Amino acid sequence: MATGARPFLLLALWALARPARSPGEEGDGGWRRREPAAPAVVVEEERCTVERRADLSYAEFVQHYAFSRPVILQGLTDNAKFRALCSRERLLASFADSMVRLSTANTYSYQKVDLPFQEYVEQMLHPQDPFSMGNDTLYFFGDNNFTEWASLFQHYSPPPFGLLGTTPAYSFGIAGAGSGVPFHWHGPGFSEVIYGRKRWFLYPPEKTPEFHPNKTTLAWLRDTYPALAPSARPLECTIQAGEVLYFPDRWWHATLNLDISVFISTFLS
Repeated sequence: MATGARPFLLLALWALARPARSPGEEGDGGWRRREPAAPAVVVEEERCTVERRADLSYAEFVQHYAFSRPVILQGLTDNAKFRALCSRERLLASFADSMVRLSTANTYSYQKVDLPFQEYVEQMLHPQDPFSMGNDTLYFFGDNNFTEWASLFQHYSPPPFGLLGTTPAYSFGIAGAGSGVPFHWHGPGFSEVIYGRKRWFLYPPEKTPEFHPNKTTLAWLRDTYPALAPSARPLECTIQAGEVLYFPDRWWHATLNLDISVFISTFLS
């Protein structure tokens, strides 16, 4: 058996063996209720290599992380109300007929497709096909209509850390298990998981990762990641609901949703 295939087989066996859970049992906001016992697509990393910090001061943030390395922030804000508003039932009640703009999951060339939010939620939040290319994979992240979604975003409390000379901008999204964005870079920012889990892979600016811009992150994890030498592997960690990842300017990063995930990023530009 190929080395890269073994984790997927083990995960499938684990998923089939675990007992089904009732809807909402894990506080998932109703996002996993249709497939309570469906096998997950991928697992969390063996060891998180991004530091987690609780009660981090702004001075420490600037000195140790803002310009040099990623960090996972815990307990800096209370977004319980925003989380409640992001349940499947409440988002559909508020925004079912709203148009959302989907993007293709490739690195350089994003095709855009518009469709009603309810249609996206009910028809397109299936697990990622491991063999689909990025330009054939659509999901909802960014490109938000801030006027139409203002009633939701006004309840979000972003991380309290800013950077001089930057202006924060939100990017809200919902995506199926196994979906994600392949490696790319831009300015610094924060990304918070509201429901689900999101696995991150990060390289510093001077270390360009090996990847194909039109292959999904899931395909990269299957085909490229297992062959990487330990020294060539990225920093990586799975961000849990309620946690916030900060990434500095120009850091390469790729993401992979381990469940149906609801998330919001605050970009500093």
